[in-house]
Order: sequence, then structure tokens, then C-alpha cells
Amino acid sequence: MAHIVLNRKKLQENYRFLDELFRENNIEWGVVSKVFCGSKVYLKEIMALGVKQMCDSRITNLKIIKSLDPNIETVFIKPPAKRYISSIVKYADSSFNTEYETIKMLSDEAVRQNKTHKIIIMIELGELREGVMREDVIDFYEKVFHLPNIEVAGLGTNLTCMYGVLPNQDKLLQLCLYAQLIEARFNRKIPYISGGTSVTIPLISRGLLPKDVNHFRVGETLFLGTDVYSSKPNPEMHQDVFKLYAEIIELREKPSLPDGDMGQNLTGDTLEFDEEENSSSHRAIIDIGLLDVEDSHIEPADDSLKIVGSSSDMMVVDLGENVSGYNVGNLIEFNLNYMGILRLMNCDYVNKQVVAE
Repeated sequence: MAHIVLNRKKLQENYRFLDELFRENNIEWGVVSKVFCGSKVYLKEIMALGVKQMCDSRITNLKIIKSLDPNIETVFIKPPAKRYISSIVKYADSSFNTEYETIKMLSDEAVRQNKTHKIIIMIELGELREGVMREDVIDFYEKVFHLPNIEVAGLGTNLTCMYGVLPNQDKLLQLCLYAQLIEARFNRKIPYISGGTSVTIPLISRGLLPKDVNHFRVGETLFLGTDVYSSKPNPEMHQDVFKLYAEIIELREKPSLPDGDMGQNLTGDTLEFDEEENSSSHRAIIDIGLLDVEDSHIEPADDSLKIVGSSSDMMVVDLGENVSGYNVGNLIEFNLNYMGILRLMNCDYVNKQVVAE
């Protein structure tokens, strides 16, 4: 059966690298754990590293985190839906918010549960995802800070995730400026300026991160060792904390071109082939398919191999002349990108394992 593997030692080393970087720059940070999809096996691994704050976009995952360690601070990292208000207050210590009516409901629920719920007000800085418009931030804050059992713990922003807008010094200085304006006008402290995600990390070493940005939420760089800003690997980190292994269930020498009248395939595509490139090669069918992960998000670790087709439950890998001597029953190793890990972790049909090193 196909399985995804987490390397404990490489995860530990990536975590230590980031933790030291942030401590040296007086930055607090939380681990974005949504890639684990609530897996207790993997959540325990990250908790064992001494994580103090975990951020997730699924309330069911935060519930699991609290069941494993009620002392870990939990952050719900998208504006809450109304139907989840009670659970947000119960399982999330803080949440990202952009709508006054939602915060009002959080306030009412926090009163009922006799809790103080922290919020981070997200500001729109060009990505056009969640965020209060800049010209409305001061008025928005003035309405919110009067609400009972609500504490404005910070201002934040999101960049890159949807359209790829990169953070820069100017945008982050704007975020800091709004915090300063609020503090001056209302004589209230804004503890967190949460302007950092994986893509913002390279600004630290370049000396471009405003000193007031003091909070990061990090997932991809921790798990993939990537410089997200430049779309390159970070040479001081591991890129293979996660690996996928899929078993060969058929291996035959077959032609490279299909034979017959061509219609649409499973995904609705009509494929075209160059008739002049007809040849034959060894082809392996592996026990994983589009139900588990899209083939664009995985890559054979053996660069002599190539994924040439996928259906719902199987993928076909071209082995060429099979110089490595693969056989039926052997495992093929794959490297993963962030979406590949996320899809595989969200799939109940793929086993999750941990190796020590």
C-alpha cells in the first residue's frame, strides 16, 4: 500500500534552524499544522519539538490539538464561518478576523463560555484574499475594541497564497504603521504584528524586515526547506522531510502510444500524441492515483523515471530501459511539493508513517 513518511530527524533539524533564526530576531512564531490534516501521529511529532503555538484552518484539527495538549496556543487562521462560532471560541485561543458581525458573535459566545477570545485583524495589502481595506482599519478597530471578552492581539496580513503577491519592506511597513496609529489614537497596545509567513522569511537575512514585525506563521518552509520568495531550496534546510512510496503492481514493456480511436479521458481531457515518436519502454503501474494526489505535485526521486499517465486509482511510470532493475512489488520513491503533501495527508487511503532518520 502506498504510504507517506515523515523523517523525524530532518523535521527536528529544520525546526531548530527556524527557531534559532526567529529567536535571534526577537520574533515569535507558530507552526501552521494544516498540512497534517489532524493526524495524531504527526501532530505528536511536531509537539515534541516544543512548539508553543499551532495554527490551522480546520476547527476539527484544532480540537485534536487541544485534546493532545490543552496548553498549546491554537490559532484559527481564516475568518470564521458563523456556524462554527461556538467551536472557534472553545478550541481556538485566537482567530483571524475581517468582519465586525462575526467578531460580535465571537464576543457573545465568549461571554457565554466565560472566556476571552483573542483576534488578529487581517488587513488587505494587495493579495485580494481576506483583509479589511486599509482606509477602514482605524474605524474597524474602534468598533471592535469595545466588545466584551474580545482582545485584539494583533494586526496581520496574508500575501502570496492566492495571486502570488510578494511581501516587501513597503507593504510590511504599512502594516506596522497601522499598528502605530491605533496605539497612538486609542492608547492601547497591539502585541503582535503578524506579517510573516514562509515567503517572508528571506527578508530577515536581507535586512528588509521591519523591526516591528514580531510574529510569523510558518508551514511550507518548515516541512520543505524552501525559500518560498525565490522558489528555491534553502541550502541550510532539508527538502525531504516527507517522502511518498508507492508499490509497483504491474511492470511490462509496452508501446509509448495508445492504440484506437481517441476520446476524453477520466479528467475530461482529449490527449494528442506525436505518431512519429512511437517506441516502447518498461512501464510500471503503481498503487496510487488521482484520488490520492495529482501527478503534478509529486516527482520520482530517481530522475530516470517519468510519470506518463494517471487515472483515479493508478499511475503509470515510464522506467525507460529499467536500468535500475525495478520489479513488481518494489517501491518507487517520490519527492513532494506542499500541495502534494497536503493532498496525501487528506487521503484516508494512504498510510502515514514516521522514520527516526
